[in-house]
Amino acid sequence: MSIIADDDNFKKARVEKNPVIKAETIEFDKNFENCIRPKTFDSYIGQSALKETLKISIAAAKKRELPLDHLLFYGPPGLGKTTLAGVIAEQMGVDIKITSAPALERPRDIIGILMSLKGGEILFIDEIHRLNKVAEEILYPAMEDFVLDMTTGKSQTVKTLRIPLPKFTLIGATTKAGELSGPLRDRFGIIHRLEFYTEDELARVITRTAGILDIEITEEGAYAIAKRSRGTPRIANRLVKRVADFALVKHDGKITETIANESLDILKIDNFGLDNTDRSLLKLIIEKYDGGPVGIETIAAAIGEDVRTIEDVCEPYLLQAGLLQRTPRGRKVSPETYRHLGYKNIKTIDQQNLF
Repeated sequence: MSIIADDDNFKKARVEKNPVIKAETIEFDKNFENCIRPKTFDSYIGQSALKETLKISIAAAKKRELPLDHLLFYGPPGLGKTTLAGVIAEQMGVDIKITSAPALERPRDIIGILMSLKGGEILFIDEIHRLNKVAEEILYPAMEDFVLDMTTGKSQTVKTLRIPLPKFTLIGATTKAGELSGPLRDRFGIIHRLEFYTEDELARVITRTAGILDIEITEEGAYAIAKRSRGTPRIANRLVKRVADFALVKHDGKITETIANESLDILKIDNFGLDNTDRSLLKLIIEKYDGGPVGIETIAAAIGEDVRTIEDVCEPYLLQAGLLQRTPRGRKVSPETYRHLGYKNIKTIDQQNLF
């Protein structure tokens, strides 16, 4: 069974044509994301505690000959939520249908998906926090009682039909668990947050990816890339390819620590993994707003980025790294940010407001 590439543009393009993507219908080719995607828990690096929990849940479901409980994965983008859903399907020995909440605009979209499911199959909905209210309400009885409630007729002739559905597993993925409604969140039997990866874990991911792509890399080179990968496997894998291009054109093709650092410097990715957008955001707060606080809308307008891009792409890592802080009055930078960006005179920050 092929697993769909976890690339945002790829997924959006596919779901625009068809709201349901059946994984087994997508040819396993030499696409970069596809060929490096792990298909078993043993090859899936990181998230150790989550993997052990899932192994037990899958073993128990198989012994009971029942589908796995509905699962919700949340956390920053690029940590492997879609990949993990594919691994679960592989381990359960069932098919997986993959869609995205924004693609489920009309009631018939979600109804068509649910009615096409077979017993034991997995339905994966990415960005599930963006489900519209109608689709969400259709999911409630489907998840809880495995039935589909439909109404026919008008006014006095209206009738409610309950159509039984095969037992299935819904896996939802979101970067904003707090935006899920309580009734929807409560219907998931297993809820887990995916954590940022350590440098050691990322170095293993990078080494594995390099091996699959037949790229020669030293241990020091892998760690140099891992250090600048923002704790995110997706970013690490993409940097491997960029650094490999540099090594091939400018050197002998082998990625060493020196070559990795040189190429990442050219890409303007610093030792914290910050790119130009991150630095522009932080410098704006320091230079224009005295370190903050400042509202997210003001930041977005000033640097020319979408608010959602800042919240979903930039902020999770900046918050994790302690470079940015959210307060009731807006965003603020930390003293570490001044030091990292090379400001010699660190502004005295009001500790009461900072913390």
